[in-house]
Amino acid sequence: MLRDAGAVICAAGDGLAPADKKLYALRDVTGTVEAIPLIASSIMSKKIAEGTGALVLDVKVGSGAFMKNLDDARELARTMVGLGTSAGVNTVALLTDMSTPLGLTAGNALEVRESVEVLAGGGPADVVELTVALAREMLAAAGVHGKDPADALRDGSAMDHWRRMIAAQGGDVDAPLPVAREQHVITAPASGVLTTLDAYAVGVCAWRLGAGRARKEDPVQAGAGVEMHAKPGDTVVAGQPLLTLHTDTPERYDYAVEALAGGIEVSPAGTAFTPNPIVLDRIA
Repeated sequence: MLRDAGAVICAAGDGLAPADKKLYALRDVTGTVEAIPLIASSIMSKKIAEGTGALVLDVKVGSGAFMKNLDDARELARTMVGLGTSAGVNTVALLTDMSTPLGLTAGNALEVRESVEVLAGGGPADVVELTVALAREMLAAAGVHGKDPADALRDGSAMDHWRRMIAAQGGDVDAPLPVAREQHVITAPASGVLTTLDAYAVGVCAWRLGAGRARKEDPVQAGAGVEMHAKPGDTVVAGQPLLTLHTDTPERYDYAVEALAGGIEVSPAGTAFTPNPIVLDRIA
């Protein structure tokens, strides 16, 4: 598939680093899930076992990420890059901001829809910027030179490769995405500049709507999640739609809305706002 389509998506199974699953269960009961050496070895064992020759890691930093601060994220990135390099894998890590949600959606089908928009040459600017940055790193690490990934998005060739990959893996490229049965709009509480849209708050909200699970046996609603109509730095007017919550089970709304408390802030008009850069650091 990689030869024919130029890309393939895989998930870990019983045949790939099988000890990792047992070790993770042990980490869970011993309170060592957050130990950076164990996080790094868990992630990298699977990457190295794949036979990977070059690897680009996207290490998220911020409220919506496992690593909340830059120092811890750097330590994790350096540890993973060191493990990869020592195993003969050309490894690079980008530390990227997750204090504010990336893009305008949080949730399974909603994010897939947005990703397809990016492949079609559109989509939110921050998603495009990060996608292109990671793709450029990957091509450089693999020693591939020539076409720029930004051009591949603009001219449609990225979409062509994606469609070939889906077809090669037995998928239906034209299948409709699931849509939640119910929507609920949250409006801006005041007029001014949106200065805070906390990634953790939005993530918990999406999870409570059904986009994630509390236990591995819990069902996940493919259409559930949060759609954002403004990002930090945007000017908003009181009463305008700020978020749309999607779910099949509207009885979840109140619980989901509670997660947003303190996660949204509108400051007076004219308030200066400087967004964090998307790529915060590069570790190689």
